[in-house]
Amino acid sequence: MSFDGSFTHAMTQELKNDLLNGRVSKINEPYPNEIILTIRSNHNNYQLLLSANPSYARAQITNVPFTNPKVPTNFAMTLRKHLSGSFISKVHQVNNDRIIHLHFNTRNELGDIEELVLVIEIMARHSNIILVQAKDSTIIDSVKRISSSQNRYRTILPGSKYIQPPKQNLVDPFQVQDNEITRIERINREFPNVDVFASKLRKYLQGLGTDTAYALASALHVSGSSIKQKYWEFFDHFDSPKPVIGDDSKGKLQFSAFPYIGIEPQQGFDNLSSMLDEYYQTKVQRERVREQGSQLIRITKNELKKNHKKLKKLQKTLEESEHADDLRIKGEILMTYLNQVKVGSNSIKLPNFYDDNKDIVVSLNPALSPSENAQKYFKKYDKKRNAKDYVIKQIQECQSEIDYFDNIESQIEIANPQDLSDIKTELKDGGYIKKTKKNAGKRRKVKVSKPEKFISDDGDVILVGKNNLQNDQLTLKTADKRDTWLHVQNIHGSHVIIRSFDPSEQTVLQAAELAAYFSKARESANVPVDYVKVKAVKKPNGGKPGFVTYRGQSTMYVTPSDEIVKHLRENNKKQDAK
Repeated sequence: MSFDGSFTHAMTQELKNDLLNGRVSKINEPYPNEIILTIRSNHNNYQLLLSANPSYARAQITNVPFTNPKVPTNFAMTLRKHLSGSFISKVHQVNNDRIIHLHFNTRNELGDIEELVLVIEIMARHSNIILVQAKDSTIIDSVKRISSSQNRYRTILPGSKYIQPPKQNLVDPFQVQDNEITRIERINREFPNVDVFASKLRKYLQGLGTDTAYALASALHVSGSSIKQKYWEFFDHFDSPKPVIGDDSKGKLQFSAFPYIGIEPQQGFDNLSSMLDEYYQTKVQRERVREQGSQLIRITKNELKKNHKKLKKLQKTLEESEHADDLRIKGEILMTYLNQVKVGSNSIKLPNFYDDNKDIVVSLNPALSPSENAQKYFKKYDKKRNAKDYVIKQIQECQSEIDYFDNIESQIEIANPQDLSDIKTELKDGGYIKKTKKNAGKRRKVKVSKPEKFISDDGDVILVGKNNLQNDQLTLKTADKRDTWLHVQNIHGSHVIIRSFDPSEQTVLQAAELAAYFSKARESANVPVDYVKVKAVKKPNGGKPGFVTYRGQSTMYVTPSDEIVKHLRENNKKQDAK
């Protein structure tokens, strides 16, 4: 079910129940076009997420942690100026459309009470968040400013009058009258095909997405009670939602305010917001990493492509150098039978005393003397022999680069957006990203982001590094030498530390499952994970970031799963809440 007008109806009611009369304590814009308002209401702190992202615009209460940018945006500063300390006096939806109005009572610079409205328009690429004066509809600012050249119908700029998006002349499905139900019955008789009926419903009722219209059409086609009863039973679900995530008929994962015909529920939730957290967390995180890490992804793929190509050439050169002894043998045979070689010959057949005196054909340069031809073979031999040692070293370095960028690639895959800055810093320090002229030559101390924290069922802290800088910091500087260190065997992955000198078998097992999950073996079963005391882990001189050696390890086999990660994260939340 899309975030259409009907779903917005249900979400508006949820926000009203939780946030009405709440006080705004914090305002942040952690990601472009996404605002987090921390609201104190009913003795709880709620994080209200308002997103105008074109791919996943929505309004909800979220429990997903976020990291604030070092410098707040202009819009965030404007919201802080006008809304900090204000109270939510009203939450309502406009005409069953994807528009929510949040009304705030606050005090202006003169100390007078005034009413402001934060408008959230959830309309794909046209989504926006707009702060408006309630008394005269003057726009104070918006997360996306729209000029008259971009939109002739309305401008969204500071000082302009706020105009609602174009209204559709459709019926509010939550306000239908009996005569309108009668018309729906007539449409149903005229168009018995569910797909066609759903399309007609969308053109008659306001705020129905394609999937909601299809679900309604399917519900009205079920035999039994009257159309009127089935209609109101369907829309009553939006007032008393039972949120689920499940697969539709095409196997695509969907969220819904309630189970309906055409969706196979997989997981139920207590409220709409927790359902959206679950649905969007993985999807949004991957897209944010893709957006913010596009430069890192491009560099990584280019380096891998370049080094694979280089390795192929080096291996070919090595194969050729393996035949260097043939050159030495020919040179020695020529020196042995110099008196038989005629000046000006192109080749000569001589007995090979290295192969039972079998004949061997030796090519000659007719412009050179027999002795010079022999010396030429010796020079070629020396060159190829020396090249072999060099090529072997180059192959080792090239393979090391491939392993390194394979590791970087896997770290980007499991990264949170806030982890990307560490990876970018590492690539800059390695010379893979050019430093700006302003920072060229400067050596500043890098602040590495913190590893993710989990709590085992025994109450032990488990720390997971998400990139090479975090791994080095965690293993080589933060961890006690008596802590337990874990890593998947011979596979790129995170360094994992158990902050306990004598962890239980259950804690080691849970930490091993985390190590397997945060590695390239995430989708595998029976993954080998090594564990050993931190004191046995060493970093070789000149080793790349994140690379260590260890010995004396034990190994256990585990199968990673989302469930154990969620469970141990929940343990951490519970401990932090105490």
